[in-house]
Amino acid sequence: MRLTHSAEEGAGAADEDGRRPPFDTDVLIVGAGPVGLALALDLRHRGVRFLVLDASDGRVEHPKVGTVGPRSMELFRRWGLAHAVRTAGWPGDHPLDVVWVTAVGGHEIHRLPFGTSDSRPPHPWTPEPEQVCPQNLLAPLLARAVDVHPDGPLRHGCRLDGFVQDADGVTASATRLAGGAPLSLRARWLVGCDGASSTVRGILGVGAPSRHPTRTFRNILFRAPELDARLGDRRALVYFLTQPPDLRYPLRAMDGRGLYRLIASAEAALHQEPMALLRSAVAVDTPLEVVSEHVWHLTHRIADRYRVGRVLLAGDAAHTLSPSGGFGMNTGIGDAADLGWKLAADLAGWAGPGLLDAYEAERRPVAERGLEAAGANLRRTVGRALPKEILLDGPEGDRARAALARQLGSAAVRAEFDAPDLHFGMRYASPLIVADPDGDDGDWRSGALPGARAPHAWLSGGTSTLDLFGAGFRLLCFTDGRSPASLLPTDGRSPDARVPRGLIDAFARRGVPLAVTHCHDRLVARLYGRPYVLVRPDGHVAWRGTRPPLDPGLLADTVRGAR
Repeated sequence: MRLTHSAEEGAGAADEDGRRPPFDTDVLIVGAGPVGLALALDLRHRGVRFLVLDASDGRVEHPKVGTVGPRSMELFRRWGLAHAVRTAGWPGDHPLDVVWVTAVGGHEIHRLPFGTSDSRPPHPWTPEPEQVCPQNLLAPLLARAVDVHPDGPLRHGCRLDGFVQDADGVTASATRLAGGAPLSLRARWLVGCDGASSTVRGILGVGAPSRHPTRTFRNILFRAPELDARLGDRRALVYFLTQPPDLRYPLRAMDGRGLYRLIASAEAALHQEPMALLRSAVAVDTPLEVVSEHVWHLTHRIADRYRVGRVLLAGDAAHTLSPSGGFGMNTGIGDAADLGWKLAADLAGWAGPGLLDAYEAERRPVAERGLEAAGANLRRTVGRALPKEILLDGPEGDRARAALARQLGSAAVRAEFDAPDLHFGMRYASPLIVADPDGDDGDWRSGALPGARAPHAWLSGGTSTLDLFGAGFRLLCFTDGRSPASLLPTDGRSPDARVPRGLIDAFARRGVPLAVTHCHDRLVARLYGRPYVLVRPDGHVAWRGTRPPLDPGLLADTVRGAR
């Protein structure tokens, strides 16, 4: 079968003797945003060859992303970058609070205190809490980790023009924008990580119908180098303004050192001078400098398909969410983690035919859930009644602000900024996941549920259980050593570490990487809930049981997509 998605009908055709061009790489990634680079990092972690094409020059003049979510930080920990993200520039003593104000430095209506990066207490469910790291700092950090140099795997200034796919791979045609030289690349797989207006999705002809009305916003990036000092203990990370109709959206600190971003409704504020908007938003008499401005369209879309043959979609190419709640980029990084190990398995030869098909089955529900949660957050902001009295000084204004503060004190409002269920509670229900015949007790906080992220717990030496996962499958054994003869010693970690012989043999015969850890920690055993827990390379639980599997071969085939 031959699938053609290009205006160049001859691209990728076989030579006259029937041979196709050799492969330039295994995975061609289109788009070097956070999701494309995250996929590149995961593939590099697994020893997979890749190339990244991106039409831009790599510079981020107007950062859109501000905070890396906790699950994404756990993945950066796996890829060896968590510390670099945390030390990229955000000051550890800057408040992470969210406040609602009539203007920055004006009347404060309600505050959600979150402490600082240095002072907040450890989270019980993760070793890697969220981290403020604006895109202008995150992008070069990830690019350096991927290895950007003239002959490296990250190629800036290269525009994808089209591609052709066949049973064995994809041939892409591109243009080097500096000089216009054509470029042809052949890969076994192509992944479109090229944003909401994805060229890859457009060439495929995959629809992405809108779920909610499109909204237009105006971002103004500005510097106010003395603002933090003027505010003192009134500083925050996010300031929600309460001046309808133009200013009811966030003004946020971007780097903690004087760079800020204001979001305004473009429908109302499109023709206002940016400095006039800033003077309305900031009540403090302080120097302000406009850096850049950007008008953008908020869409709520999920692609009809995540895969067509050997071409897949990830990140905003597959789904666009409202930024309310910060789920967009983090959902895309989760796509990369799910897709990376499956591509590696296919290239290594041990994946079954259903493994990559399960990518959409697992990730689409996550996008659906995030889209609805983010949409609900946005509707709450847009629909919030803001009476003009809240802007007044004196008793009347005090009463109006107190009434609004009572509304803002609801749990739903806090959940927009503190949503561990959205970051950690995703649970896959695909053919790769084996249900527990003994039932599911608890939730993601209190158990290792099939399909869910394997929970974090501290082991001796400051190691997290999460540090065990990533390279291949990991079987955790919480047995006491008094096991039947069907068990044998494992890889030499300890003399009493015993695992099911049949499971080891079944995985080995199929070439599926499997490591075994025997854990004697009773608290960790109680958290994981079963004597045997099998965790996938992406850190999600594939199977758990009170006894070794009755049919190890069936289990091995199920989790690798061969059933």
